[in-house]
Amino acid sequence: MTVTGLNHVTLAVRALERSLRFYVEVLGARRRARWARGAYLELGSLWLCLELDPRVAPRADDSHLALSTSAAAFPPLAAAIVASGAALWKENRSEGASLYFLDPDGHKLELHAGDLRTRLEACRARPYEEQELDEG
Repeated sequence: MTVTGLNHVTLAVRALERSLRFYVEVLGARRRARWARGAYLELGSLWLCLELDPRVAPRADDSHLALSTSAAAFPPLAAAIVASGAALWKENRSEGASLYFLDPDGHKLELHAGDLRTRLEACRARPYEEQELDEG
């Protein structure tokens, strides 16, 4: 038995229409369903659920969702995110192009041009403190 992948992500939002506009108009999500208290979106292969919940609270730690894009699509998409007024929450210190930003409810997101393979290559070139890489 094994987990085969990420099924979906649900984010609590305070204002559904505001969040829909951000995810659809800024990030390019495709709306697949909407109801009184939520919506289903597609972002590439990601199934994203937005769900109304007044208890939304920002996290103080570094937990975040990283969204993939190509190196060619990164600059215009990053510019659109910045132009939307999204707050930035961290500077990029990792391999590849990354933009760390907040959605309208303060969820920490990252736009990243790269993948696990490119990250591991960067780890081989510049190891983290006490790093161990598993080969295979």
